[in-house]
Amino acid sequence: IVSGAHIMQELDEAVTIGATVPTGFEHTAAEEVQEKLEATARVSKNRGRIYFDITTDTLFKVHQLKSLDNLFVVVKDYDDYQFKTTKEEVQLDWQELAAKLPWTNALEVWKLNNSIKKRKGRRKRTNPTKSDQCGNFSTKSTDTVPSDPEELWVDLESLEVKENQRDVSSQPEDDSEEEKHSEIQDQESGVTPLKFRVTCNRAGDKHCFTSNDAARDFGGAVQEFFQWKADMTKFDVEVLLNIHNNEVVVGLALTVESLHRRNISHFGPTTLRSTLAYGMLRLCKPQVSDVIVDPMCGTGAIPLEGVMEWQNSFFLAGDNSGTAVSRSVNNIKHILKRTHDGGSSSGLPLDIVQWDLCNLPMRSSSVDIIITDMPFGKRMGSKKKNWELYPLCLREMARVCKPGTGKAVLLTQDKKCFLKALSQMEGLWRKSHTVWVNVGGLHAGVFVLKRTAVVFGTTSEDVMEPHTATGSQKENMKDASQ
Repeated sequence: IVSGAHIMQELDEAVTIGATVPTGFEHTAAEEVQEKLEATARVSKNRGRIYFDITTDTLFKVHQLKSLDNLFVVVKDYDDYQFKTTKEEVQLDWQELAAKLPWTNALEVWKLNNSIKKRKGRRKRTNPTKSDQCGNFSTKSTDTVPSDPEELWVDLESLEVKENQRDVSSQPEDDSEEEKHSEIQDQESGVTPLKFRVTCNRAGDKHCFTSNDAARDFGGAVQEFFQWKADMTKFDVEVLLNIHNNEVVVGLALTVESLHRRNISHFGPTTLRSTLAYGMLRLCKPQVSDVIVDPMCGTGAIPLEGVMEWQNSFFLAGDNSGTAVSRSVNNIKHILKRTHDGGSSSGLPLDIVQWDLCNLPMRSSSVDIIITDMPFGKRMGSKKKNWELYPLCLREMARVCKPGTGKAVLLTQDKKCFLKALSQMEGLWRKSHTVWVNVGGLHAGVFVLKRTAVVFGTTSEDVMEPHTATGSQKENMKDASQ
């Protein structure tokens, strides 16, 4: 077997890594790449993707980045691919392309990536969900930009370097380790052909072909060129064909499960993706000793992501739902067991509380940052109830947030209701900017607010006491809880 060290010695030149990120957070992800890898990331014309160059010795660090969903190594990219005008000509083009591409470096990176995975020991297989599947060689495909970047691939396994994480094999679960090891040896020695699939994602209205056509024709050419065996479910190699207007990128997938699943083991009905939570936290720019509050924490995605990255800040999270609080606590325990082999939350600067959102058990002007995923009024709560809930939320947030320096980063899809509530609170909050994101197919906004210097209790906006919410208001909060 070719060792990872041997590959690194042979592969001196830089390789290009592509990554999918939550749409709207491309530049935030690029900042993290610059900060942690000292690499300059390029934002794709196709939203939700970035590209950056690395040397192979830093590949393991790429898996540790918090902003990235799925990773792939670029075989070749074309900024302005000249597609032919007829289906037949395009078909010939795809068939010829496979033989022209510089596969060698990308395949060496793919092997190195596998060796990193093998060194981490056996991890348990996870099954892809229906929503994760998309266009591939000989199966259905997507012809528009997916609502969520994770839809581009079959759900693949994270290779992040962490204890007790489990490996994914493309073989059936009852295969023995020896059989798998033997098959890998055979594959790398050329005895047994690798199994592969081509996944195509196409966007643009000037193509004379579908993504299914492209996946089929290009997949056939790849099969003929490498003599690999096509297998849509138990594949060893996933070849990616991404087409956005005239931009074409061919790559090899490096992740088996989207990295956004890293910290959550107990999911709720509207659990926020960890990558999106991380992007929101970066917008806050947390500082040492900041008190950061998530008043509607749901399963705890935001505080859990925050506490893993900004351990010199203190995170306080709560929800009025006892079920949500229990899920958050279980997710904390899961992380502690994974990292410290412990069962309590004492090892993290984080507390979880069950509370009344409109009557937070906190002193006025005591919080530096408020960050939360507000009810959209879709799967949780209702838009009608949001009209009453949102002003109460903003008022109570203004009470506990430090005047002049406090910040809030709030995610919601109910933009009309939120902006109306914000206009009612203009004496207490100022909108800094908005990041538009895609959350499970819904067009949502991350609103970055700054607390004005006005002291709570001195403006007309806070005449109504938020601490004595009516029964109907409490019912609204219960329905809207995550």
